[in-house]
Amino acid sequence: MKTVCGIDLGTQSCKVVVYDYEKKTAAAQTQAPVDIIEENDGTREQKAEWYEEALTSCFDQIDGALKKTITAIGVSGHQHSFVPLDEAGKPLYNVKLWCDTSTAAECEELTAAAGGEEALIKKAGLPMRPGYTAPKVQWLKNHRPELFARLRHILLPHDYVNYLLTGEYSAEYGDASGTALFDVRERKWSEWAAGLIDPALTGYLPRLVGPGEAAGAVSEKAAKLFGLPAGALVAPGGGDNMMSAIGTGAVRDGFLTMSLGTSGTLFGFSASPVIDPTGNLAAFCSSSGGWLPLLCTMNCTVASEEFRALFNLDVKAFDGEAARAPIGAEGLVVLPFFNGERTPNLPNGRASINGATSANFRRENLARASLEAAIFGMRIGLEGFNDLGFKAREIRLTGGGAKSPIWQSIAANVMKLPLRVPANTEAAALGGAIQALWRLEKAGGSQVSIESLADEHVVLEGGVTIQPDPVAAAAYDRAYAEYSRYLGALSPLYK
Repeated sequence: MKTVCGIDLGTQSCKVVVYDYEKKTAAAQTQAPVDIIEENDGTREQKAEWYEEALTSCFDQIDGALKKTITAIGVSGHQHSFVPLDEAGKPLYNVKLWCDTSTAAECEELTAAAGGEEALIKKAGLPMRPGYTAPKVQWLKNHRPELFARLRHILLPHDYVNYLLTGEYSAEYGDASGTALFDVRERKWSEWAAGLIDPALTGYLPRLVGPGEAAGAVSEKAAKLFGLPAGALVAPGGGDNMMSAIGTGAVRDGFLTMSLGTSGTLFGFSASPVIDPTGNLAAFCSSSGGWLPLLCTMNCTVASEEFRALFNLDVKAFDGEAARAPIGAEGLVVLPFFNGERTPNLPNGRASINGATSANFRRENLARASLEAAIFGMRIGLEGFNDLGFKAREIRLTGGGAKSPIWQSIAANVMKLPLRVPANTEAAALGGAIQALWRLEKAGGSQVSIESLADEHVVLEGGVTIQPDPVAAAAYDRAYAEYSRYLGALSPLYK
């Protein structure tokens, strides 16, 4: 038996899937938690050492004989987070995460240096947002200048896992395009954007690896540490959204993937760059050869998890409470900005409960309003796609929220599109495995396309398909209008 391996380094856990591509099934699947450092100023950080520990734990749970069958590896990682390394490849400071909003001042500083947000979008394709990597690098320069002076390598989390596996520094177009240090139209590092921080910064950025190429091979050191075959191919990998696009089959125009996790994302493949002048849709590249316009909200499952913990309910019981409430939660509206927010751009945002009366302030309405709020945030992105001429035909749902029947129903009816949930819910890890298989096939001389591999290995049969209901969709239009009214009224408080 020969297998490929998909690694997904998420915000809260690391997952490893060993995929038998001949039988089209997972031969093993493991998981290990990753902690988060949280502070009230918006700080959200991790330690790079935790990634190695989690990866070791995942591979230790897999039978040694099975690990020897791995021929290629593809890595997915949460986007934007800044892994600062010194000359020897040692971490200099904590990893500032995508959900860290403590860099709002640095965003303003870099935007001013660029000549305004319009200039940033025109020259590099992205504005400066607290979620992106560039302001995190500027934060290190401003707040830890002695460490910035020793900075020699700027990596993203999936780049760092590739470094642990291969000993080489590399990046690929998809994940790199979310740094705000990248020219998304030309698919290369932007010396202009990097120079806004420091003239030497371009020299700290890793070499770029194109789709279908190799980031390297498993080193002898990594082979001993993880029990992997030395020399196994390591594909370029990519950001979790790019890998989820592959793992849900969204590698052609017209299909959108919606991921419901700690963050909420909505994205779709495009054969040409999609640049949003408002900055709401990020103009990312894909990890399969095209582009991947994407909306990201920083608070997706966050609100429901906070309310669930407050009510001391498990997920099934919480969903049951939400199902008891009508669409629109009798006018109760949750703005779910527990972590600030990226879209809309409210880095100082706060969560709130709105429209409460003595008649509607009940547990079931709070539960439903927290679920609805996450999907209302996604609808902002769908409207952006429509405005830019991207005509969606179907949504593929993934992430932890994809397993919830009530969330599936809310998503189909708020978005007014057919919704499908693939049979394999670990889309990012599967995407990494499919990309690894693509690299393996190309190394053997095959001209197989990533589209055909996704068609073959992304199983939709046995998943869930939901068609929107016109009556429910009309009710959600009214509820969304109420959500938008509160969002418009309160947004000025959080700018």
